[in-house]
Amino acid sequence: MIRLGVIGYGGRAAGVISLIDKLNAGVEVTAVTDIDNDQVRRHVASLGKDPSKVAFYTDADEMLDKEQLSAVLIGTRCSMHTTMALKVLARNLPLYLEKPVATNMQDLMKLRDAAAKTSSDVVVSFPLRVTPLVQLAKEIIDSGKIGTVEHVQAWNNVPYGACYYQAWYRDENETQGLFLQKATHDFDYINYLVGIRPVQVCAMNSKRVYKGDKPAGLKCDDCDEWDTCLESPFHKYYTKCEAQQVGPTGEWCGFAKDTGNEDSGSAIVMYETGMHACYSQNFFARKTAGKRGASLFGYKGTLEFDWYTDELKVHMHHTPRLETYNCNTKGASHGGGDTVLADSFVRIIKGERKSVSPLSAGLLSALMCLKAKESAETRTFQDVVYADGALPDV
Repeated sequence: MIRLGVIGYGGRAAGVISLIDKLNAGVEVTAVTDIDNDQVRRHVASLGKDPSKVAFYTDADEMLDKEQLSAVLIGTRCSMHTTMALKVLARNLPLYLEKPVATNMQDLMKLRDAAAKTSSDVVVSFPLRVTPLVQLAKEIIDSGKIGTVEHVQAWNNVPYGACYYQAWYRDENETQGLFLQKATHDFDYINYLVGIRPVQVCAMNSKRVYKGDKPAGLKCDDCDEWDTCLESPFHKYYTKCEAQQVGPTGEWCGFAKDTGNEDSGSAIVMYETGMHACYSQNFFARKTAGKRGASLFGYKGTLEFDWYTDELKVHMHHTPRLETYNCNTKGASHGGGDTVLADSFVRIIKGERKSVSPLSAGLLSALMCLKAKESAETRTFQDVVYADGALPDV
């Protein structure tokens, strides 16, 4: 039996564990560290499993010292990712680590230094890079079909973006902004596809919609603007058709004084060959305006894909030909990428293969996001290097 320990058993961790269960690979959660173990016990019981067979802790070090674990999964809130990862890496255990791997430069450098000393293999939660769409794109690009990639345009219009203003994500002490929350995925799959080093980034962001002067801490359920505010429980049912009935949501007001996070942002990344990528993200687009994908341009052709349509197209530049592929993965978690990551994690535990989403990728992406954040705050170009001047691994 593979004995899995979990640090931070929230919704995301539960989703990954459910995918691991479906692999029938002999993995069992035998220990959990969480701030609300009663809730975790209820969840375990709801799966038809016996919570009494799980050891529960509130201190990660105690769990790691007492339990004979095969591997660890970290699903805490973002600000704790590095702190908990350092504990696991020090014990040389296989690790599944949620993104972003760090939310500040100090933590990022600690994690980089720890990675150089550990024998742990790490799966970073970057499902997009291993989706069928990106794997197909990689196959076509590497074949030379479109020529060398000389320009990238990428986009992420998030139709569920209200969670970044009405749920716990609104706390910028946790998120440190939405480049780290969202662009970390997109920077990673772009890096993976082009296979060259990013050297400089410039960025800007804005907050034009989710702002206002409503009282701090106001909940939607307590607001008297139920029939005029489009974010109200009434309109979630009546206008948006997103709820089964008008009812309490427990959400915070997205137009209050304490609502954090920008609601759109863009970055331009220069790579070592001189090629550049343009990326833009938006958090107030809704419904069919949602899209996420990229166009990669070569001299011979242009490749484009979008997870919301589940399609990849290759436009040939010098012949009258357009090729269209459909991957049929809309029903799969993160376009099928989460299943691949779960399988990779099991295989590194068994010593069969190396991670398909290594810690080096997580470090590079987080570094790019931190530099994009700094660029937006200071209106300056930023070199993609650590604070000590060291270059990231690619």
